[in-house]
Amino acid sequence: MPYPNLKRLPAFEYLSPQTVGEAVELLSRYGDEARLLAGGTDLLLDMKRRKESPRYVIGLKSIRSLDFFSYDEKNGLSFGPLVTVRFMETSPLIREKFPVLAQGAAALGSVQVRNLATVVGNLCSALPSADMAPGLIVLGAELEIVGTKGKRRVSIENFFKAPGESVLARDEFVTAVRVPNPPPGSGMAYLKHMTRSAMDLSIVGVAVLLSLDKGVCREARICLGAAGPVPMRALNAESVLKGNRFNQALVKKAAEAASRECRPRSSRRAGAEYRREMVGVLTGKALALAAEKAG
Repeated sequence: MPYPNLKRLPAFEYLSPQTVGEAVELLSRYGDEARLLAGGTDLLLDMKRRKESPRYVIGLKSIRSLDFFSYDEKNGLSFGPLVTVRFMETSPLIREKFPVLAQGAAALGSVQVRNLATVVGNLCSALPSADMAPGLIVLGAELEIVGTKGKRRVSIENFFKAPGESVLARDEFVTAVRVPNPPPGSGMAYLKHMTRSAMDLSIVGVAVLLSLDKGVCREARICLGAAGPVPMRALNAESVLKGNRFNQALVKKAAEAASRECRPRSSRRAGAEYRREMVGVLTGKALALAAEKAG
């Protein structure tokens, strides 16, 4: 067998709510025995590995209000939990106005996976290596969450609690992502380092957003993936950049700051010190790429 750790899917009951309210009610009724299904690229594999064995799988595909994508010049970008990673990768609007999201999407898995996987599902897996998280964090995106207690908004930066754990309660799920327009004169980039050249989890991922005015850095946001227990802002590196004239020396100083402040761990895929070194390398490269588009 090529995948000896994968088994047949365990028995479960599939539920197909037609409205957000019905989905919330089912989550509340079945609690820990239920899991949500959108793309299924994480959940179904986890079930085959027996990491997850829910009695009830709640499919979201029949809730039409969750499948939306919109943009306007004032409010920015909004999209629902059924929008796929492949859509985000190929959308001309995303490539033009939010290229860091298209770059993150293109780095996630294979085309077959991206056709099924959803952006929100990638976030809700709450993995430190989630490719969609860093770009959304530097863009200042928020999640709209609904549950039995009503609706709330949470910044994606504050969404992650620990590896595999988010702020979502068992009776809650994400119904929308809101992404504000980036500051004027912004450039952005996402870079990912992985063991293989494609279709692999991130060893380190770095997203950068820069806003330059006459060569001076007015805004800088850096988010590191797989460099700590959750995707994290490199706040010290950002402070090195802000208010200073952008040049190679400043980039080097900021990259070194990012390398110092990250909190990587060792795993089978990479050691902590190697990850720390790659944070510095990728931060420098991402800053240079973002600067080419900024101003």
